[in-house]
Amino acid sequence: MRILITGGAGFIGSAVIRHIIGDTDWTVANVDKLTYAGNLESLGEARLSNRHTHFKVDVGDRAAIDAILSNFRPEAILHLAAESHVDRSIEGAAPFIQTNVVGTYVMLEAALAYWRTLGSEERTRFRFQHISTDEVFGSLGPDGRFTETTPYQPNSPYSASKAASDHLVRAWHHTHGLPTLLTNCSNNYGPYHFPEKLIPLVIIRAMRGQSLPVYGRGENIRDWLHVEDHAEALTLVLRKGRPGQSYNVGGNAERRNIEVVREICGLLDEMRPDSPARPHTRLIEFVTDRPGHDARYAIDAGKIRQELGWAPRRNFEEGLRQTVRWFLDHQPWWERVMSGAYRGERLGLISDPVRAPG
Repeated sequence: MRILITGGAGFIGSAVIRHIIGDTDWTVANVDKLTYAGNLESLGEARLSNRHTHFKVDVGDRAAIDAILSNFRPEAILHLAAESHVDRSIEGAAPFIQTNVVGTYVMLEAALAYWRTLGSEERTRFRFQHISTDEVFGSLGPDGRFTETTPYQPNSPYSASKAASDHLVRAWHHTHGLPTLLTNCSNNYGPYHFPEKLIPLVIIRAMRGQSLPVYGRGENIRDWLHVEDHAEALTLVLRKGRPGQSYNVGGNAERRNIEVVREICGLLDEMRPDSPARPHTRLIEFVTDRPGHDARYAIDAGKIRQELGWAPRRNFEEGLRQTVRWFLDHQPWWERVMSGAYRGERLGLISDPVRAPG
């Protein structure tokens, strides 16, 4: 099978490509313009495979996308390219609107035009799969989980841009008949994670003996999903999912942020017994909360389990231990990443005297 993957040098996209190259005989065209969070090193050995080709192209460049579709002739598109960091969207929403909304529109239009050129059998097999987030559903109270029918209520510029792209995908299926698939996932973690996100940022800062900033009191709850479990789920949805349907993908691993931070500290205490920063929990520092910070996310993954037979293979404790060990063993990778424009500083803090705590 020939697959076009957008955002294939990003965190989730690179995991999908590593899975495809390692576990299938599929061929991949990787469309990624290599923004600050895109890194071809994240592909590992898959980068060198003769079944992988990278195109440094923006998903908003219609002419370039058309040319790739015409030449590569994919049987499916996995659309993962997106700006994905909530704090950055608070700081400046324009790139999120451009990539997540306009970029998805361009990909849908290009896919539709390409799909219409296919023969009857090829059109039946073709899929456009859009990868989204649980954040489009808003914030949960203490009970319940997000299902595929939960009403959308995005609360950040990032989640609003992803909600808009989800609606575009549904509209292109309903109006034009394009055979689309949609997945909404919980928070991913694992190897090659860009260090602006909670888990890799805490690991790296703790290794350096730096303070570990925790928003508010760290009571916000997230459902954690190992990125390699997610990659397996996405390829399963591509093969067996019903066109026009959405599937929630979650790790069934709810944790308060402060619990995650403390667990990382405990693992580093164990794995680095000679570290002068031990006990690493002394580095924890509570800081002003993110504006509009959603209280809790939790995914009900019953549909993908019942219809497609998927369930995460890694529990959170095992997966987090493997992730901490990976960052300890791959310091050259994250040092090269951190040597760029991002150095681990806080992003997205709005200075507003009305909102600031007294």
